[in-house]
Amino acid sequence: MFVDSTDLYVKAGDGGDGAVAFHREKYVAAGGPDGGDGGKGGDVILQPSDNLNTLSDLRFKHRFIAENGENGKGSKMFGKNGKNLVIKVPKGTVVKDKKTGLIIKDMSEDKPFIIAKGGKGGWGNRHFATPTRQAPRFAKPGMPGEEREITLELKMIADVGLIGFPNVGKSTLLSITSSAKPKIANYHFTTLSPSLGVVTVGEEQSFVMADIPGIIEGASNGQGLGHEFLRHVERCRLLLHIIDISGSEGRNPIEDYNTINKELVNFSEDLAKCPQIAVGNKADLIFDEEIADKFRKFMKENNVEYYEISAATNSGVQELLYKVYEKVSKLPPVKTYEPEYSEISEESGDVGDVNITIKDGVYIVEGQKLMRIMRGINFDDYESLQYFQKVLNLSGIIDKLRKAGIQEGDTVSIYDFEFDFVL
Repeated sequence: MFVDSTDLYVKAGDGGDGAVAFHREKYVAAGGPDGGDGGKGGDVILQPSDNLNTLSDLRFKHRFIAENGENGKGSKMFGKNGKNLVIKVPKGTVVKDKKTGLIIKDMSEDKPFIIAKGGKGGWGNRHFATPTRQAPRFAKPGMPGEEREITLELKMIADVGLIGFPNVGKSTLLSITSSAKPKIANYHFTTLSPSLGVVTVGEEQSFVMADIPGIIEGASNGQGLGHEFLRHVERCRLLLHIIDISGSEGRNPIEDYNTINKELVNFSEDLAKCPQIAVGNKADLIFDEEIADKFRKFMKENNVEYYEISAATNSGVQELLYKVYEKVSKLPPVKTYEPEYSEISEESGDVGDVNITIKDGVYIVEGQKLMRIMRGINFDDYESLQYFQKVLNLSGIIDKLRKAGIQEGDTVSIYDFEFDFVL
């Protein structure tokens, strides 16, 4: 089954906590702190693949969670880093933030992309030793890994896109000009998924052509199959608009031509501006010469570049391919999408989003990262409390409390730890 859009939840691994430990060895007095650092959490990585042309592998699995880093240990032993989690996607996949719809990354190159970074490992207590604080009884907890909900959309990468109503000969043209083997039959909607083929016109002269499933009237509003696959035309540098001029099915080629172009405009104005060549197909089966002549006249009057072929008999095809290659070689490269989504990078002392609520005169402070920091604090140790106070100042929590209207002597509650606020 062809799948070209899916939603995923990705979660990088959490960093391991730093260890609180002291060197213990016979005949060595006051060995000092030797708590090791926690390991880094595993990243979630998107890896483009030329061997995939659909997102069907992600059809049933929507949650991807990387391995956590191990906690540090005594004797300055570091925790093991968590393993990275690699998700393979087809080249041409556009990654979007699910909530905002903004583009995070266009996977149109071979380079992998870290979609969620693993949390940093926490420092062991040996890092907090100073001449005046020789036995710190606290360590830094590991930071949580990034998590996000994303949407993957496959926008097929092709130089040339074949568009037109169903059963006009797009699949036949692709099959005789490349090694692609699309399904071909004499009924509408034979093609249910886009097909790619490499068309060679000479030595080191080739281009990629895509057969886009039949677009019908109303496709841009969700009618038929076209709505599902119009996105695959967006990257194309040139469109070959295939029209059945035989009249064998009683169709009017002028109406068909105008209808398809109208759908392109409704879907995307940029797509409608894409260079286009009109191709009258089934020229060997012209049933009504008058209809064919009217279409030729219409093309000439509207200054449309037009060719007639018979894909079934290969008549006129080679001439068309030479012209397509000549035109494509002068066009700009395949379209890539610039990132629209950005995040503020994690700064030192950042505790992430913090929520402050007031209940019965008590200022309640909550936050996911803050909760992890609390785990590394020894509230029975004066130096550990000093470190915690420093975190509150650097992270801006004190400023937020002041903006919330806190006064000296008011009670602050942070995950069951309560203290009186002092200005």
